[in-house]
Amino acid sequence: MQQVNPNIPHSWKEALEEEFSKEYFIQLKQFLLDEEAKFTIYPKNRNIFASYNSMEFHDVRVVILGQDPYHGINQANGLSFSVQDGVVYPPSLKNIFQELVNDMRCSYPSSGNLSKWAKQGVLLLNTVLTVRASEAHSHQGMGWENFTDATIKAISDQLEHVVFILWGRPAQMKERLIDDSKHLILKAPHPSPLSSYRGFFGSKPFSKTNIYLQAHAKEPIDWCLG
Repeated sequence: MQQVNPNIPHSWKEALEEEFSKEYFIQLKQFLLDEEAKFTIYPKNRNIFASYNSMEFHDVRVVILGQDPYHGINQANGLSFSVQDGVVYPPSLKNIFQELVNDMRCSYPSSGNLSKWAKQGVLLLNTVLTVRASEAHSHQGMGWENFTDATIKAISDQLEHVVFILWGRPAQMKERLIDDSKHLILKAPHPSPLSSYRGFFGSKPFSKTNIYLQAHAKEPIDWCLG
């Protein structure tokens, strides 16, 4: 974790430069060093900033906001809702794929790895970027939320015509950081089996995103994963 800053692309460092010297970020790095000395942490160190490393700051076209990483063995790869190749799909991801198939007429994905989306400018951002193995939400309140809030606000302030996809109440609480006069906010219940039937299915986030992007002279996302 000592090398956190250099692992983020220069364009992200410029957008978020004030955050790295703040007291919360310094304390967060020490917390993670202490955690790594005692516990297994997900995702692997090299993947903690995978969402940022997938694109330059100015190439962000869509933000899909998750909570904290999957806490099972070999699941988390640093992209929200995404899992490593070959890993069984978690229930929320199954529901996302069901909506994807219905909305975009894609074939059902053969892998839960969403890196193809990330490479097209879809920022798959968790509000907390690390978690202790087998302990959901174990790194909440340790500083990550400050950093990811700053990320959302920087995108809102410095870019134009980005689509923010907010699934569930925790994600929707971030709406206050987004200028809806120059961005599109799509809200729906979380894809979890506990809430997906309340309006996630049929919300058509993928087609709505592409309609908006094309209306603002941006390339649509190729959502189909094969």
